[in-house]
Amino acid sequence: MADKQKTHDFPQDLREAQLELHQVQVALAALYKRLPWSVVPLPGWTHTKDNGRFHETERADSPGWNDEERAEVDALRARQLDLSERVVTHDFWTTCDDAPNARAALKHLHDADAPAPRE
Repeated sequence: MADKQKTHDFPQDLREAQLELHQVQVALAALYKRLPWSVVPLPGWTHTKDNGRFHETERADSPGWNDEERAEVDALRARQLDLSERVVTHDFWTTCDDAPNARAALKHLHDADAPAPRE
């Protein structure tokens, strides 16, 4: 049976692009978590089960995002798109015999370098 943990000789620029892409994705996810739930100001709501709903939900009013927050999201999303494009269209993939498995390996290349989550 073939070894599924085959190592790939990824070029350094591809490794760096993948690492930065991961860092940008983490930064963007963290930013979304701390931003208001709506980009534009919207009133909140409370839905109860007795109104024919399956779940009770509640949201506070959203002040919307300010210009600085929008600019930060726009910059991170643009960088994410640029890095994604760079990784996907890299010349390495034309020389790779098993691109799907190599792509999966590249995505997890830096997992061992990541700090352990704090308890």
